[in-house]
Amino acid sequence: MFKDESVSPIASPKASPAEPSGPRTAKGNIGFVGLGHMGTAMAANLVPAGRRVIAYVRRPDQMDRLATLGLEPTVEFSDLFDCEVVVTMLPDDAALRGVVLGREDAGAPGLALGLKRGAIHLSMSTISTPTASHLAAEHGRRGQGYVAAPVFGNPDAAKARELFIIAAGAPDDVERCQKLFDSLGQKTFVVGADPSHANLIKLLGNMMTATTLEMLGEVVAVALKRGLDPQLFIDIMTSTMFGGRAHKIYGDKIVRQSYAPGFVMPLVLKDVRLALAEAETAGAPMPSVDVVRDRLITGIARGHADLDWTALGLVAAEEAGLNVGAPVADT
Repeated sequence: MFKDESVSPIASPKASPAEPSGPRTAKGNIGFVGLGHMGTAMAANLVPAGRRVIAYVRRPDQMDRLATLGLEPTVEFSDLFDCEVVVTMLPDDAALRGVVLGREDAGAPGLALGLKRGAIHLSMSTISTPTASHLAAEHGRRGQGYVAAPVFGNPDAAKARELFIIAAGAPDDVERCQKLFDSLGQKTFVVGADPSHANLIKLLGNMMTATTLEMLGEVVAVALKRGLDPQLFIDIMTSTMFGGRAHKIYGDKIVRQSYAPGFVMPLVLKDVRLALAEAETAGAPMPSVDVVRDRLITGIARGHADLDWTALGLVAAEEAGLNVGAPVADT
């Protein structure tokens, strides 16, 4: 659920495409683009499986940190072009489009132009469905594979290989990526051949969590104003009617006022807007998500942009007129 650094390819020579040698399991080099908190944890988990992981970064000062994790960092975007699979974990549509499509007029080809035929772009970013469909088409017309595989989980889950992966793409391409999925997560849900469906599921899932956080924040605020211990309330609810992971994990964080940066508010707002656009296209109202959008805008306007989405609880407390102390850092 967390996103990573925005990147754009630098000027690189064009690679000569090679013909595929037929169906095969991906065994060659793995490229990785988007090495923020989530991406770095994920890339590092591919190393113990014996894969050579080429990690693209824009700034040379990041290279030593990545090398200590067993990755092979590079500032040359063209080093990715001979990889069997290139994984992207980027924050938004614009960053991903830049990496895939590049800027031919500036001599900076993207993955679509540079990857060899038969290679796979494994997109694990949370993006819009139109962008997923467009990029899949761009790769397809060049004989490359495109698999969408956004994840549910945070950087701690990524480090522990406990991500839930939602995968969609051509069956052969998904199968070739399965060993990578096994190194990254605890379970993979294959949802069909249309990559955009994986991204739609991720967006809708994020909306369910966001509305849960909003409601948790509201009920905790009521409990506090009425003099009730909110931890007692959360413990009762998560032991009875609301025993899901989101209620247990985030309810506790909201009670503790633990808003340490993770899935920060601007990125959540981006996902909310994408989900609302999907709903509008479908002619299906999402009024509860409208409320979450407005709460996020309020939180950002109040200076909470660098806090986790659990800070929806902070906004609810402020709206209730509560004296809220400084956020508690997670240990």
